[in-house]
Amino acid sequence: MRTEDVLAAIATGLWRWDNAAGTVTLDAEAARLLGLPPEPGVYREAAVRSRFHPVDWNEIYGVVNLAVTEGTLAEARLRIVDERGQVLRTVRSRSKPVVPADGDTESYVLIGTLQEVAEPQPGSSAADTPITGDWRRSREAFLLDAGRALAEARSTEEVLRVAASLSMPGFSPDGLAVFGSAGERLTIIGHHGQSAGEEDPFTDMPLDTDYPAAEVVRTGRAIYLPSPEEYRRRYPATWPLARRFGRQSWAYLPLVSSGRTMGAWMAGFQHPVRFSPDERAVLSTVARMLAQALARAGVAETERELSLGLQRSMMPTLGPDIPGMTVAARYVPTGGGLQVGGDWYDMIPLPNGRIALIIGDVQGHDVRAAGLMGQLRIALRAYASEGHRPDAVLSRASRFLSGLTDAYEGVAGDDEPAAPRFATCLYAEVDPDAGTLDIARAGHPDPVVVSADGTAVIRQTAGGLPLGIETDSDYPTTRVVLEPGETIMLCTDGLIETGGHDMATGWTRLRPVLEEPTEDLEELADALVQAVHGPTSHYTTGPLADRREDDIAVLVLRRESGRAPETPARRSVLTIAQAEPERISVGRQLVRELLHDWKDPEQVDSAVLMVSEMATNVLVHTDGDALMAAEVSGERGERRLRVEVADASDELPHKRRPGEMASSGRGLVLMEMLADAWGVDPRGEGKSIWFELYEGGGAGV
Repeated sequence: MRTEDVLAAIATGLWRWDNAAGTVTLDAEAARLLGLPPEPGVYREAAVRSRFHPVDWNEIYGVVNLAVTEGTLAEARLRIVDERGQVLRTVRSRSKPVVPADGDTESYVLIGTLQEVAEPQPGSSAADTPITGDWRRSREAFLLDAGRALAEARSTEEVLRVAASLSMPGFSPDGLAVFGSAGERLTIIGHHGQSAGEEDPFTDMPLDTDYPAAEVVRTGRAIYLPSPEEYRRRYPATWPLARRFGRQSWAYLPLVSSGRTMGAWMAGFQHPVRFSPDERAVLSTVARMLAQALARAGVAETERELSLGLQRSMMPTLGPDIPGMTVAARYVPTGGGLQVGGDWYDMIPLPNGRIALIIGDVQGHDVRAAGLMGQLRIALRAYASEGHRPDAVLSRASRFLSGLTDAYEGVAGDDEPAAPRFATCLYAEVDPDAGTLDIARAGHPDPVVVSADGTAVIRQTAGGLPLGIETDSDYPTTRVVLEPGETIMLCTDGLIETGGHDMATGWTRLRPVLEEPTEDLEELADALVQAVHGPTSHYTTGPLADRREDDIAVLVLRRESGRAPETPARRSVLTIAQAEPERISVGRQLVRELLHDWKDPEQVDSAVLMVSEMATNVLVHTDGDALMAAEVSGERGERRLRVEVADASDELPHKRRPGEMASSGRGLVLMEMLADAWGVDPRGEGKSIWFELYEGGGAGV
């Protein structure tokens, strides 16, 4: 016996769908199942596709694409319709996507089977179908799928769309309407299967109207109308309104949530439905799930409305334009909760004509974090507007937040104590004329400076504890000078650590974006966010988290350039105080960042060694601070590095010849060996020792 005969005997057909050619090859049984002439043939894709119910086609399209991606079998249940859109039968498709050797996923071929499913057709009974099956099992499967789909719907619109796409086994409705109540009047929440405007007579209808939906809302009892005659007999007053839709059966079921009837659901059928106990059970179960989904969606929409209102009232804003500078900013809330959190940025005009830029992050992503953030922003604006320096502003803000979290903790009570909250913050006072930023930092990530030639360097600044940790904290101030054409980026840790990254790998992810040439700061701000939330944002090993597990705030400031040199120089300045010898390591890192694309790595090591030696000598042999200035200039491949370390001592260094056991005295010897040029320049107050390295090994630029 042939395989084709066996498959035809069990109502199973074979098909081959060539996606690239747009053709479908069917055997006789597959053609019959699709409502085509029962003979083998090759059909155009459009002719076969027209036989699928549109809702089911969308489903199988997604299933097939997933199977192509994962290399698995594609299985789906499809309703077959005739030229008038009436459902003929339900078939199960089971196929294997075959991708060509070149890996082109758009040119796959589907090879598989079509098999009729034991489901009654509209207006028929079990005895009328060619296949005997387990009806309860198919309906249980339908209810499970319907419950899952309704549970995942997050808005009223999504709930109505899911309800409209439900394919009930054996008696799918062609028209749906969801009614609600407002006071003593019936309202329509949504409908499907009716043209726009046809619902007008049923909108804003008094609840005492002789209409099935109104009665269901009044009594909380379902109404089943299996025939037009039954509808006309029971509701003669509103029958003319329903008659024009041409339906044969109606079911009106109460939508009950938490013991309260919140509305009614109407399912209308173009074919007669007897509403057997099984059918009534399916409809009533769907109505209960629909009511719960609508109630959840209503609560979610209320929360979203609250969230949007809170966001609008607390959304960071940029102030007036800064002369000679350009500013761009972005705020992206976390993907969970109320879409608000503790991140913010601010721009405040100061009494002295300068501008304050503030960026911060209150611990948490909940309403309490948003509330604390709002109050902290107000306090910071008040302290800044009073004319305080950056360190004083942060000190006052820390005391304010510490007292505020203590008050929250007291309000929470003994049963549910509230953990103290803290906040990180970076406050920068900008002098547009001089291009300087006086920065105070409270546990916040360091800023990033992008030089005019596109080199991005983390500018390490002095800092203190996060706000709210201690009532009395000091916040030292660091001055950063922006040269014409340079950009500084301030951000919260969400921009760096989102997506399973730490501070190191997150910076590696952002650096190419910052160094990509762009004249438009708005494009740069968008690119930074896209680097975190876009499709390529996760590329390191380790646990991968939701791309929106943390809020993001980012501020980008650029000092506009006049006529810039053809190859702008990279510059950086750092003060190393006597009381902070650990900042020598900051100087070493700063030089490495400036030379990150230097041709000879051994020269980079030499530069780092000489910087360390020069700065250490200042701290050991003088009583003052060291001021380090580094500059890279010239064309790539022939650049010059010049580093100067200045101090206030008039005592000039001199070369010594240390013995083998000596622990010092080799500084100038090292510079003579490693530097292409070096020297000591006396100044009016103090001196400056410098060295130069030439990238090409020549005489310098």
